[in-house]
Amino acid sequence: MDGLFEVEPAGSGGSLSAADHAHAPLAVRMRPRSLDELVGQPQLRTPGSPLHQVIEAERSLSLLLWGPPGTGKTTIASIVSGQTNRSFVEISAVSAGIKEVRAAIDAARAQLVATGKETVLFVDEVHRFSKAQQDALLPGVENRWVTLIAATTENPSFSVISPLLSRSLLLRLQSLTDDDIRDVIGRAVADERGLAGEYTLEEPALDHLVRLAGGDARRSLTYLEAAAGAAAGTVIDLTTAETAADIAAVRYDRDGDQHYDVISAFIKSVRGSHADAAIHYLARMLEAGEDPRFIARRLMILASEDIGLADPSALTTAVAAAQTVQLIGMPEAQLTLAHATIALAVAPKSNAVTNAIFAAQADVRAGKIGQVPAHLRDAHYAGAKKLGHGVDYRYAHDYPYGVAEQEYLPEDLREATYYHPKEIGAEAAIKERWDRVRRILRGE
Repeated sequence: MDGLFEVEPAGSGGSLSAADHAHAPLAVRMRPRSLDELVGQPQLRTPGSPLHQVIEAERSLSLLLWGPPGTGKTTIASIVSGQTNRSFVEISAVSAGIKEVRAAIDAARAQLVATGKETVLFVDEVHRFSKAQQDALLPGVENRWVTLIAATTENPSFSVISPLLSRSLLLRLQSLTDDDIRDVIGRAVADERGLAGEYTLEEPALDHLVRLAGGDARRSLTYLEAAAGAAAGTVIDLTTAETAADIAAVRYDRDGDQHYDVISAFIKSVRGSHADAAIHYLARMLEAGEDPRFIARRLMILASEDIGLADPSALTTAVAAAQTVQLIGMPEAQLTLAHATIALAVAPKSNAVTNAIFAAQADVRAGKIGQVPAHLRDAHYAGAKKLGHGVDYRYAHDYPYGVAEQEYLPEDLREATYYHPKEIGAEAAIKERWDRVRRILRGE
């Protein structure tokens, strides 16, 4: 484990340079070297655009790159470094801490003083940095010891601290289109850095790779490389592409109908207590690159909507899973999501809580509101007693079982009942108690 988090010297060129060799992954070898080679993002490649100014005028502007995975954030950092002859140092917010951030900035500062050469400090997934970690970036940005390029898939307005946001130029990257992905794959097949024209990619196989990529250029090249490695000869056909990707059965598109179909099937399987089906759909989402936080959020909703008080620990489990996903990320978070999915699938189910709030809201929207009973109104200000506020209020703790006979609902809703607990799981005991409490409250 020694050296796991060590930052390379500022002049090393970072991971991109170190991986630039014949045995590097195809996605690394095919990384664009200039803005002219960048696929997609026409709003950034327009002459006179802020990105052009940073590169052509060699301005020391810090950049925040916001966009989906595989749209070119790391590539843009590499282009800025290469075309402006700056050193490149890369830090991942997943594994680095304040110590590594300060070490990288100190090394860049020392190099700037000694040689005059500037450094591009690329921080991937900056939204995963805590406030303290992001604060550690500020001295380097404010003093221009580094040209910070930070990448995020999250809205920077919510995930990046204001001082860092105000000192950086925000560039929004768009998902690549299918035509963009076709261009990326076509270049990789023909380019000397890629497959060098040694393979023929059949159209059905190309269509399959484009669909699997889901707008992610890096993923498309990963699948292409796997397909080339699995090809028996020099032809990559559909069967080879499917086998190499190892997810031929996963008919799933994060941005299309399948996204909604699969998450719908996942929720309905958990609700229906079919743990095996739930795990199947979870696996499909994870293999397709679905955001694990999205899955965790849906599990939290389901815990209240479909389980409720039948198993009060279900929401605790779902919330703990969401926190764990946020803290450790993928791939380890898949274990936590599987844990929560099975726990919620096998839990007893009740929608009584859901029905209660929906029924109460329906009455409110229909105008069934009424006045708050006088004895429940605020009586803590002068003159309240004269208005009858708080008069005859019965303090529940002074009565047997902690329940006092009195009216809590407005007069117009005296007979309303919203919560109807079911005789399922822990809610069976709650139902028995609630029935007794309701009778006491009503003087029955």
